[in-house]
Amino acid sequence: MIKHHPKFQLIQGFVNGELPASLSAGIAIHADLCSECRQQISLLTEQLSYASFEEVTVDKYSVSDSGKQDNVNPLYFEQAIAAITKSNDIDIIEPKIEKNIIFKNHVYSLPFVLHNMVLGKTANIGKLARARIQLDENEIHSSLLHIEPGGSVPEHTHNGFELTVLIAGQFSDKEGEYVPGDFIMLDKKHPHHPVSEKGCLCFTVANDSLHFTQGISKILNPIGAFIY
Repeated sequence: MIKHHPKFQLIQGFVNGELPASLSAGIAIHADLCSECRQQISLLTEQLSYASFEEVTVDKYSVSDSGKQDNVNPLYFEQAIAAITKSNDIDIIEPKIEKNIIFKNHVYSLPFVLHNMVLGKTANIGKLARARIQLDENEIHSSLLHIEPGGSVPEHTHNGFELTVLIAGQFSDKEGEYVPGDFIMLDKKHPHHPVSEKGCLCFTVANDSLHFTQGISKILNPIGAFIY
């Protein structure tokens, strides 16, 4: 069962279109797998649509200081309904086509939101493989991160924030085990050491480099920005 969800402020920013594409993609991936957040997004979207409609209606039928209604069009609603119902054509919803990605002979189905995003060349470091998602968001880097069975990322924090959405498989850290759909948002106050016994695929977003905190892995700090 999914235990980790985006905060309400992030979901609200997603609905309002205020987030960068990378974070919006992370919430969309999570919502595809989480009925609770999907319902919340639907409710907020409905409320936003209603508020926008009310705003347009008030502007169109505003009343001046003299008590007269400005820009009144008595046929407004009749014309709107006529425009909506003038055609009997039925829109055909195209079925979603599965799109896969392969990391070292492991085949994964890509989340729908990533289907049209351009992936860079896969880079490999030991049991880790990473493909950058080309979103051109300056310091924000989005990636697909694959951990092979038995692989891990050495204990680290981040100099900025780190978002991980588990797409497939499992991994764990000192906080417990994560399942597909879990939405994990961390910063430099949260050292962690992801380990995957069976392998996993994650969507990751980071706006700064990793900072390794334990033992010999500290020598990797100069290339901390390369992994995520």
